[in-house]
Amino acid sequence: MNIFNLLFTAFIFSFILFHSNALNVTHDSRSIIIDGNHRIILSGSIHYPRSTAQMWPDLIRKAKEGGLDAVETYVFWNAHEPARRLYDFSGNLDLIRFLKTIQDQGLYAILRIGPYTCAEWNYGGFPVWLHNMPGVSLRTKNDVFMNEMKNFTTLIVDMVKKEKLFASQGGNIILAQVENEYGNVMEPYGDEGKSYINWCAQMADSLDIGVPWIMCQQAAPPKPMLETCNGWYCDEYKPKDPNTPKLWTENWTGWFKSWGGADPFRTAEDLAYSVARFFQKGGTLQNYYMYHGGTNFGRTSGGPYITTTYDYNAPLDEYGNLNQPKWGHLKQLHDVLHSIEYILTNGNVKNEKLSNLVMATIYQTKEKSSCFLSNTNTKIDANVNFGGINYFVPAWSISILPDCREEAYNTAKVSSQTSLMVKKLNKAEDEPSSLKWMWRPELIESTSVQGRGDVSINKIVDQKDMANDASDYLWYMTSIDVAKDDPMLNGTVTLCVNDTGHVLHAFFNGEYIGSQWSKYGNNNVTYVFERNIKPSPGKNLISLLSVTVGLKNYGPMFDLVGAGITSPIELVLNKNDVKDLSSNKWTYKVGLNGISNKFFDTDCASKSSSKWVSDPISVDRNFTWYKTTFKAPLGNKPVVVDLLGLGKGMAWVNGHSLGRYWPSYIADKQLCKTETCDYRGRYSDSKCVSKCGEPTQRWYHVPRSFLKDGENTLVLFEEFGGNPSGIQFQTVEIGSVCINTHEGKEVELSCQDRPISKIKFASFGSPQGVCGSFDKSESDSEVDALSILEKECLGKESCSFKITEDKFGRPSCEVKKLAVEAVCEDFTF
Repeated sequence: MNIFNLLFTAFIFSFILFHSNALNVTHDSRSIIIDGNHRIILSGSIHYPRSTAQMWPDLIRKAKEGGLDAVETYVFWNAHEPARRLYDFSGNLDLIRFLKTIQDQGLYAILRIGPYTCAEWNYGGFPVWLHNMPGVSLRTKNDVFMNEMKNFTTLIVDMVKKEKLFASQGGNIILAQVENEYGNVMEPYGDEGKSYINWCAQMADSLDIGVPWIMCQQAAPPKPMLETCNGWYCDEYKPKDPNTPKLWTENWTGWFKSWGGADPFRTAEDLAYSVARFFQKGGTLQNYYMYHGGTNFGRTSGGPYITTTYDYNAPLDEYGNLNQPKWGHLKQLHDVLHSIEYILTNGNVKNEKLSNLVMATIYQTKEKSSCFLSNTNTKIDANVNFGGINYFVPAWSISILPDCREEAYNTAKVSSQTSLMVKKLNKAEDEPSSLKWMWRPELIESTSVQGRGDVSINKIVDQKDMANDASDYLWYMTSIDVAKDDPMLNGTVTLCVNDTGHVLHAFFNGEYIGSQWSKYGNNNVTYVFERNIKPSPGKNLISLLSVTVGLKNYGPMFDLVGAGITSPIELVLNKNDVKDLSSNKWTYKVGLNGISNKFFDTDCASKSSSKWVSDPISVDRNFTWYKTTFKAPLGNKPVVVDLLGLGKGMAWVNGHSLGRYWPSYIADKQLCKTETCDYRGRYSDSKCVSKCGEPTQRWYHVPRSFLKDGENTLVLFEEFGGNPSGIQFQTVEIGSVCINTHEGKEVELSCQDRPISKIKFASFGSPQGVCGSFDKSESDSEVDALSILEKECLGKESCSFKITEDKFGRPSCEVKKLAVEAVCEDFTF
């Protein structure tokens, strides 16, 4: 049978698998049982709103090629029901299309309905209108909240049932989740919280979906819910119910990023170690959070202060590229685990101590045995004898022996290639070297000078309550009358404004007097904005523009954490005479003129083109709109826009929001440590971080589906003041690929869809350095490895070979490694 027939047969099998009879999904203490087959499940999180519908097939195909059995996603309530009983399942919110795309690839799905998600998503996925309903209390025994939660959960379940997507209907959804990580925050809710979680279980079970329900981070949940674990490691986790399999819903592949924070990085070695260790100790289901992180388009990022990028250092990067070596190293692990699935789910288990912190775990059936050798030392490598055979097990690693004799995989021995990604300039035909800009001011006179708004109240109102999440921007305006003999006219007057940790811009009598925002690590801490002002006799206007940067998404009663300006707001005369303005008549206005009038929309922008000014371009001016046109970069590589030189604001391409930008926020230099990143030892979000002292986020994803042939439009709203002249559109692609691994390995160098144009470095023995900066050592083989690989690899998109002395010669050292760097051809269109 030729390869075409094999692929066609596999496709037909996967199609029939999920388009036929109902699947019976149950479990025992060791496995998920699907139609009588005892399974371990390898899954990965891909959140459909954090990419585009056009990206989904490629992302899911790469997940399948990476050895996953399932794709997991949350369902985001505030995205689907932005206003009560008004629903949106269009575009990248088309949940059913996403689930069917998973199904078409022959993968299972895990549907985490929540509908509380956390996920560093704005307000944890809750719509803010829910918070503003009379008599409501969220995530507790409260009829108003529970009725709304039931309505939305039922809506989702009914939509999925209608399309017959639950496994019990012949679909591919094998698990569903209600609530999320409630056990982490349950205690402050008291007995009402216990009643609520019992109600969640009863409500979910009553929906009769025919597959198991899970509750993550919920120890001993109400029956029939299954509990699960979240974290960087879950090997020591044991369900309270001995009949519940060991399920890991979130293995954090890296971490999210906050404005002012460094780039997170979790090594492939440590991530693989956590997975292998989990299955060594009886794991059943493991889900990577995230497998593809994606982008927080629009105003979806939470936090507050979560960045627009949600790359998460996942196996697929923000743009959908393979993050190598992580993707490839995990693929190899998945292949080995799948090869011993039957033994893991059916075999008897015993442990044998080999030396200090080195353990052998043997899974044995009547027919066969499979073994794990684990070394949990964080510094000391181990040479051990097991079954009469000697093995080298590096520190903080696990070897898997499918037949208990030959090592098929070790978590610390990475043989997958490393891909160095580069950003290349737009090569669209006739694209000018610099973009031609137009600009116009944001009209703030009606608020900062005249104090006109939508509603007036004699108190300070929380921004969530007033803006209802319709905008990041809310004006707070009040006036004070100063008599001619008022001491304020001759003294030092300080305006003091308490803010909940977001951004504040202040104006007095129409004049801008300053801004303030939280520093990294203090974005949930109230600060006090203080500026001296000079009142005039008569009426004086105070205008405060509050700007949220994502609403809080996690913690007990997180929904009650304030946003915007809070009481008191005071005028302080000569540092001791305080006048509290909190009970003044305050006038509020939601949003900005340019956003309300859709300056970012290409149709609206063209109708008002006469108001855009070409020359000269005003730069370093706050509250300014900029617009330019550009041609889409040629080819099919992911596109980004480099916004270095701007301050803070929002960006749109052809009316599609790219999200918030803030390249002027520099990552704290104190976060990065001088020592080399070491995979050994437990990971945390502060370990192995990088790019301190650089912009927190400089490049912003422009999905290809946002672009069109011919002319495209980029619109920016610049809040702080910046210079757009250096903005460039670029593509993200592989620059070079590297191998750095031991003798005996079969390896592959791949530039994917481009040929290898140059072998930049190749040496066998004990070469030094890392990908991009290799050096030979004196003990390296004298055989010209570079010439050998030039003959085998140049001009090819990929080449595979085995690392042997016969091929590359005998080095004069015990360590025998091959280091190679190959350059991928730079196409000129």
